[in-house]
Amino acid sequence: MTEQAYVGGLSALALGVCYYPEHWPEQDWAQDAAQMRALGLRCVRIGEFAWSRIEPKRNHFDFDWLDRAIATLAAENLRVVLCTPTATPPKWLVDEYPDILPWDVSTGQVRGYGSRRHYDFSSDKYREEALRISTVLAERYGHDERIVGWQIDNELCCHDTAHSRSPAAHQAFQRWCQQRYETIDQLNIAWGNVFWSMEYPSFSAIELPFGTVTEPNPAHQIAYRRFASDQILRFQQDCCSTIRCHSTNQWITHNFIPMKDTQTDCFALAAPLDFVSYDSYPLGRTEFLLGRNEPELARRYMRTGHPDYTAFYLDQCRGLKGRGFWIMEQQPGPVNWAPSNPRPAPGMVALWTLEAIAHGADVVSFFRWRQAAFAQEQMHAGLLRSDRSHSDAWQEVETVIQLLTQLANEPLPQPTARVALVTDVSAQWVYDIERQGQDVDAPGVTFQFYRALRRLNMAVDIVSESSDLSPYALVVVAAMPIVSIKLLEACERSEATFLFGPRSGAKTEEFQIPSNRAPGVLQSWLELQVNSVETLRPDVQEPFYYADELFHSRLWCEDVTVGSASIEAVYQGHRPALVRKGRFLYLATLTDDAFLRRLLGDLLTEQGLQIHCQPEDVRMMSRGAVTFAFNYGSTAHTLAIDGHPRFLAGSQALPAQGFSLWRND
Repeated sequence: MTEQAYVGGLSALALGVCYYPEHWPEQDWAQDAAQMRALGLRCVRIGEFAWSRIEPKRNHFDFDWLDRAIATLAAENLRVVLCTPTATPPKWLVDEYPDILPWDVSTGQVRGYGSRRHYDFSSDKYREEALRISTVLAERYGHDERIVGWQIDNELCCHDTAHSRSPAAHQAFQRWCQQRYETIDQLNIAWGNVFWSMEYPSFSAIELPFGTVTEPNPAHQIAYRRFASDQILRFQQDCCSTIRCHSTNQWITHNFIPMKDTQTDCFALAAPLDFVSYDSYPLGRTEFLLGRNEPELARRYMRTGHPDYTAFYLDQCRGLKGRGFWIMEQQPGPVNWAPSNPRPAPGMVALWTLEAIAHGADVVSFFRWRQAAFAQEQMHAGLLRSDRSHSDAWQEVETVIQLLTQLANEPLPQPTARVALVTDVSAQWVYDIERQGQDVDAPGVTFQFYRALRRLNMAVDIVSESSDLSPYALVVVAAMPIVSIKLLEACERSEATFLFGPRSGAKTEEFQIPSNRAPGVLQSWLELQVNSVETLRPDVQEPFYYADELFHSRLWCEDVTVGSASIEAVYQGHRPALVRKGRFLYLATLTDDAFLRRLLGDLLTEQGLQIHCQPEDVRMMSRGAVTFAFNYGSTAHTLAIDGHPRFLAGSQALPAQGFSLWRND
């Protein structure tokens, strides 16, 4: 059998762990490393918060402890991932250059020293210092065979650090505006600044879009968000270039948080990386998703996580570069940062690990090795408790290690999909800036379409507006107010059926209503115009008729005039709700989940794709001939499997909060 190559240079699926040797007595390190190896871990990430130990004061470096830590791990044949420590500038650096600190966009106050991510992406001095420490590390370890790769920084943009109100950001934004618009007259026209006498006399007069009496100009706001995204991209690109200049045979990654939380163009952010990594915390993320608005569902999935929410981000990770990825931090127990922090149900740590692999992860690394006994994350679980005893997750990791041994001889190519969801950060920006209605946001709209497709047992690729769409039978553009030329060209080159969600094409690049009204450029395919939009209270649902069946519209409702296109569904006294012309469809309202499953099922069947509606808590995913089934529910389920499956784990009786794996021979 030909040896399979996985991202990160491994020849087999693997597990790893995040380790902090600087947190523990050096006499513990050898025992830790031996235990890691005995457990079956193969990779160890270190150093992402260690700047103060590496450089206690300017140009006084202490590499002795780090050299010994690397040697200790390597002695157990553990592959080391070394991080640039730029997420935590040390106190001496902040004291020397206090202007590197970010400013809070809401209060206009400096965000101070004493936690992490306390730097401003617009600070030229901080960029210089970040590249300096990265260069020093890369020159020392860039040719060290014990170091297999690098993680750049840590969780870029976490803790709402994408945006800053600092003087540095203000001046950089003015320069960015001058480069983009060239003349102040062109900027005033593009932004519509004649409204409310907002016209600027010069680029040096431009303010940041914060602290106004009422809402700032939306064109001003989206310009700032583009600028902020560009600043983050520049920082990432420069850090990657620095490592590459001083290293050989070492890859570079970054550990993403949920893409919506970066508020940044994540496809561009991933471009300079060899592969993407993700920090996966199913329970904390589910609490933020459901805890405020859907308490019943939050209680139901309190110890498991929502059956689609983690997968939604796993598929985004795979889509950022169209290849496998790592989980750099996998939740092993209670975390410390959500509104409530329950223990995972027994078996869920193993399930999440296998689910990540099923969706394309080649390595899953747990956070962390040993629970901290001090500072901010004392309540965050690890594989070991602070006294070195095994946590509840230990046995589940042993279970996964055994399963990976069984999978070692199975070809596991990346998942293949015939369905694509097209996303772009500009959609999130538009929805955030011009909210218009409660509970209507671009990631939420996209997630509703995603979970409908997953209930139909469809693998889904989540791709950018410039991606090649020719491999897909169905392309869903759930939320895309600004439709780019790149997306139009990709649609033209594809023979797929396209479904556009409401608000698609509703804005120009500069956040104005198109001259021909929404859906703007999509009118070349869909002969319709949006006359008006209303938004409804979250507790209101109205009748919606499709194929003589009753469904419900909600939240966002458009009144459209239709030309020669056919009307496939109606609502609100026979207003067009779903319009079709050839292979292009436009949905004029948000709907209930049942309708989306019905419509998407019809379109998939029309394309000759087999659908199978899964039970509410059961999901499946395949890599090659190996299929993974996961049960997020509290009751067992009997799987309906065609052919003669050879089970690698579990059986046709899928246990509650459990999994089964089989090969389709």
